[in-house]
Amino acid sequence: MRNSALEYVESTQRRKDLAEFRTGDTVRVNWKVKEGDKEREQAFEGVVIRKKKGGVSSSFTVRKVSYGVGVERIFPLHSPRYETIDVLQHGDVRRNRLFYLRALRGKASKVDQLEEQDEVVAAGAEGAAKAEKPAKAPKAPKAKAPKAPKAEAK
Repeated sequence: MRNSALEYVESTQRRKDLAEFRTGDTVRVNWKVKEGDKEREQAFEGVVIRKKKGGVSSSFTVRKVSYGVGVERIFPLHSPRYETIDVLQHGDVRRNRLFYLRALRGKASKVDQLEEQDEVVAAGAEGAAKAEKPAKAPKAPKAKAPKAPKAEAK
């Protein structure tokens, strides 16, 4: 059992405005960078290859390829240092950890894109509209003429 005082302190540190994303999604994290007196936002865009659970100490890892070099960055999920997490694409993956992407290059390192529910519904409506049209009868196969036997030379 956890101490109630510890749970209270952790509950005050949690962010309420978390974006819904999973491993395999392409995200843009707008991180606050302090340079001297000024503070600005710097975007880091890539594929989420890992999400680590753990309450306030949970984090996620984002990977991108910049000028041919793979760059990974670990972001604390409940940090006040980032402004927003924008989900750009939802990935269609079957694993929780995508470390195998580190060894892949080029198009092989792309994650399949998950089709949105709205697109699936629209495609279903188009399929229903096509089903209402009369379908063409299948073509009969062409009859082949039997080949003449070859004459043997004697």
